[in-house]
Amino acid sequence: MYQVKVKYDKMQENGCIKPTVDVYVVDALSFTEAEARATEYAQPFISGEFTITDIKRVKYAEVWGNEAGDRWYEAQLEFITLDEKTGCEKRTKNRMLVQASNLTEAMQAVADNMRGTMADYEAVCVKETPILDYIKSESTQPQNTQEK
Repeated sequence: MYQVKVKYDKMQENGCIKPTVDVYVVDALSFTEAEARATEYAQPFISGEFTITDIKRVKYAEVWGNEAGDRWYEAQLEFITLDEKTGCEKRTKNRMLVQASNLTEAMQAVADNMRGTMADYEAVCVKETPILDYIKSESTQPQNTQEK
């Protein structure tokens, strides 16, 4: 997955033009594909010129979408396992991308999506991101999408 920033001039309600940067997460195989898919996705929403200002790889173990949500949150989970040889606890960090309307709903979505698993985990951090949308690859099926 890639995080892509799209910069353009946006007309404000008061008539002023303000530079704006929209952030998208794109499910793509390469930087080139991420740029092309973000450009194609953003074009209908932006009138005038725009540029892709930044593309970087991001690692999300899963994306939990929710059509009712209008914001994207990043949840950092630590999966807890026990090393049988040493008896020590091992923690493995994973980041999930969660769509929700507010922080409470995002935390509930994490709990709901993890409910059916056998893994012991701890939600270390859930925070709002500047991500505007997640652009799925046409070749992949929806990933653990909740329907309400």
